[in-house]
Amino acid sequence: MGSHDHHGHHHHDQADHAHDHGHTHVHAPASFGRAFAIGISLNTVLVVAEAVYGYIGNSTALLADAGHNLSDVLGLVVAWGASIAARRAPSGRFTYGFRTSTILAALANAVFLLVATGAIGWEAILRLREPEPVAGVTVMVVAGIGILINGFTALLFARGRKDDINIEGAYLHMAADAAVSLGVVVSAALIIWTGWLWLDPVTSLVICATILWSTTSLLRGSIDMSMAAAPRGTDLTAIKLFLLERPGVSAIHDLHVWPISTTETALTCHLVMPNGAGDAFLMETAQQLKASYRIGHTTLQVETQPDNGCALAPDDVV
Repeated sequence: MGSHDHHGHHHHDQADHAHDHGHTHVHAPASFGRAFAIGISLNTVLVVAEAVYGYIGNSTALLADAGHNLSDVLGLVVAWGASIAARRAPSGRFTYGFRTSTILAALANAVFLLVATGAIGWEAILRLREPEPVAGVTVMVVAGIGILINGFTALLFARGRKDDINIEGAYLHMAADAAVSLGVVVSAALIIWTGWLWLDPVTSLVICATILWSTTSLLRGSIDMSMAAAPRGTDLTAIKLFLLERPGVSAIHDLHVWPISTTETALTCHLVMPNGAGDAFLMETAQQLKASYRIGHTTLQVETQPDNGCALAPDDVV
């Protein structure tokens, strides 16, 4: 096969490449497009209703829940966009298509949520100092509707959560939202029963803490991905051992594992194989990397001379 030119370094030895263009995770089948559309539509209506009635009912807890639901609407949009972008064919200078846009969307999502959570939290702290009356019944009704919408949306994704990490994320977010809305209902009921107005801002602060916890993880993950860090859970040591134990491999170098998108991982590596390798070896290795380590896009270069002076051999060279 043809020679391989990497970072301007040309190798004169035999170079074989294995390409496997499967995805890191199984993407949502077409039937989930409807689930995403319904979930996004219902939750967008819920966000607007909670924001409006939270303002009318003077409830920071309901406003905080609106912010929480907004985060999940954005999450659903990103997840849906990832499944669509993954199917876009590469074109022009975008040789990976638009897969990386999902990483940028996740990063923007995280930053937006941190700003929104800060604003809601500040208002709740001010409200703690001077508690104000809350329209408890209104808050209970709207949050109760939130339980129904979030629970129904979670059910839409329940059957696919074991096969697709995007679907699993959507399911877990919606289920958690139903629980948060239940907390708002309980808070409003206690305010009606006890008259403790401080419960409303305290509930909103608890919700803000929940959003902050999940958003911090999202922010950290999206920054890692934007810096081409190996996806969390990727066992690089195990991958190295797997490649070294492949028949005919005497050494490896220039191993890189990075995310192409929020759902797809790529790997490149140079294999030193004195006896060379055929297509069967390369394809089998790529398939095993996909099955065992969820590496969906594998490129392998074979070098037959151990002392060929490959400029990328040292571990500190990229």
